[in-house]
Amino acid sequence: MQRRTFMGMFGACALAASGMAKAQTPTTRVIVGATPGGGTDTVARVLAAELGRVLGETFVVENRPGAGGNIAAQEIARSAPDGRSLLMCYTSHAINATLYPNLPFDPIKDFTPVSHVADAPSILLAHPSVAANNVAELIALAKAEPGKLSMALPGIGSAGHLGAEVIKMQADIDLLLVPYKGTAPAMTDVMGGQVSMMFAGAALAKGQLKSKALKPLGISSAQRMSEYPDIPPIADTLPGYDFSAWYGLLGPAGMDAARTEQLSKAVAQIMSDASIKRRLLDEGLVAQGGTPAEFQGFLQTEIDRWGKVVKASGASAG
Repeated sequence: MQRRTFMGMFGACALAASGMAKAQTPTTRVIVGATPGGGTDTVARVLAAELGRVLGETFVVENRPGAGGNIAAQEIARSAPDGRSLLMCYTSHAINATLYPNLPFDPIKDFTPVSHVADAPSILLAHPSVAANNVAELIALAKAEPGKLSMALPGIGSAGHLGAEVIKMQADIDLLLVPYKGTAPAMTDVMGGQVSMMFAGAALAKGQLKSKALKPLGISSAQRMSEYPDIPPIADTLPGYDFSAWYGLLGPAGMDAARTEQLSKAVAQIMSDASIKRRLLDEGLVAQGGTPAEFQGFLQTEIDRWGKVVKASGASAG
């Protein structure tokens, strides 16, 4: 009787110890430099939930919007490299390297690359009153009436801003660029006809295209999207034009190699899952993945590419 009681107590203690060990597993923060509800936040929340499932850990998303993602990036750059603080970075991380002359961190040296996560092509949308139905007609219209056509920007230094600058430079046209504090107010004014056009993520464009409130002129990626096979790439008119917003995972510099590899492999597993791919595609996102080294190379290439655009356009955030 005493032996059974002892064994029962031993078993209960073992279970309790196991539960305590699980409960004591540190929570991993995924910091997002954008407000809730946008593309970056959506990707972060999908990924955090799936990382928790795959790794059996707790991942929580924390939003730190402001300064084009720089506030969130600075927080991660200053965090302990224990693999428990991660940054869901996006295109602006590469653009800001040149756009902001005095960043308080180095966008490459102060971070550990984990993985490319997803891409988000944009659609160039125009108000129905614009007398152009494709990019070739848009260029002709802009040349005939310089400065008359306007383009709403969801923010200075955003992918949409730099995408517009590239069109201006490649086509040698004059467009009036109108900056907004976010995508929603920009979209409101384009739909109201106060501004001629804007770039919008595929998921955001879906409702406007379906209702015919706005019309598509072209897609920003070099290839057509399976969801919008009838919208031609802008590159069909402007050879070499190719940009998509992108999302990736970074940690602080000096992060443990084993933890980095664990996270990278988990992201690759998640992003190769058919149901996750479909879920992201419904949001206008294309699942990616890849090794830390591949993401490091991608990030450096993006910094170099957008740096040339920023310098050529004269864009600056201060």
